[in-house]
Amino acid sequence: MGHQVIIFDFSLIRGLWETRVKRSKERQRKEKERLEKSSLEKIKQEWNFILECRKKGIPQSKYLKNGFVNTDEKILDSYGKTPQLQKRHAVSDEVNKEASKFILKLSGEQWTEFPDSLKEQIYLKEWHVYNTLIQTIPAYIALFQDLRVLELSKNQISHLPVEIGRLKNLKVLNVSFNNLKSVPPELGDCENLEKLDLSGNMEITELPFELSNLKQLTVVDVSANKFHSIPICVLRMSNLQWLDISSNNLKDLPEDIDRLDQLQTLLLQKNKLTYLPRALVNMPKLSLLVVSGDDLVEIPTAVCESTTGLKFISLKDSPVETIVCKDTEEIIESEREREQSEKDFMKAYIEDLKERDSTPSYTTKVLLSLQL
Repeated sequence: MGHQVIIFDFSLIRGLWETRVKRSKERQRKEKERLEKSSLEKIKQEWNFILECRKKGIPQSKYLKNGFVNTDEKILDSYGKTPQLQKRHAVSDEVNKEASKFILKLSGEQWTEFPDSLKEQIYLKEWHVYNTLIQTIPAYIALFQDLRVLELSKNQISHLPVEIGRLKNLKVLNVSFNNLKSVPPELGDCENLEKLDLSGNMEITELPFELSNLKQLTVVDVSANKFHSIPICVLRMSNLQWLDISSNNLKDLPEDIDRLDQLQTLLLQKNKLTYLPRALVNMPKLSLLVVSGDDLVEIPTAVCESTTGLKFISLKDSPVETIVCKDTEEIIESEREREQSEKDFMKAYIEDLKERDSTPSYTTKVLLSLQL
């Protein structure tokens, strides 16, 4: 049997991770201080300082007294910076300035629509828009042929324009935690797409078959929606490595799920699965499988065997006590916040599993009791 970790309140889990993060930062701080105080580091700093002084032509008498090096930065400043340093900083600043010219960043509830000037900036390569009240993506997005990254999480977007299919160079599309109910078939024309995040929209029930064309996709996240089965198009994404379809309405998995022979991580928790197909055993690269174990009555033995190299995590959910809200929008917003919190926890949990060499490959049970 695996280890059983019982948590009675989600805040305790968050507390544990916050404590772990604090400890990690404290260790990093102490290590940094140790290096700064170590003799080797001091010698290195002194040597670099001497080299810099020599480059500037600073007399030795200014920084070397009685055999000790005075590393006061004022000495360097008094003689000005070397042409080499000036050139290096100038190049760095120029690179950063040049890169920022190709990135759009918007955030805050003061934004209810995209600025009119945006249509004149078709050279942009990335959009980062989040936590706004923007509801629609303009059709002129088709003009942005150099667009690589489209990060539009936590807005009020209700639909994706069909013109999005003309973004042939798009690699990342994140429209998580919006108000989407469907996805246009034209998205399947974004043949270079590598990451697709539709999580937290709460209402998406299916994906168009045309998304089968997305052969470069390695990450798909459709968690916190209303899927009753894994979409057929997903099973045809031959390069898929990460699939998160947790917090949906899945009752079973397709018997041919082993078609995803490149899949490494499969997140299925918070569904209505009662059994797992044996086909999971035939997935050679699958290294992490997470399910909710409350309703499972049939699990292939090989899935739990340590010899497979598969980390099998069974989360035990206790009934969630909810507070009835009069406003439907308030209920949906509470669900979104809960799903976001759980995603953050799972992300931290999975990262921790990757870092721990002693992680058991057999069943680990976690009991979550959430108070909304």
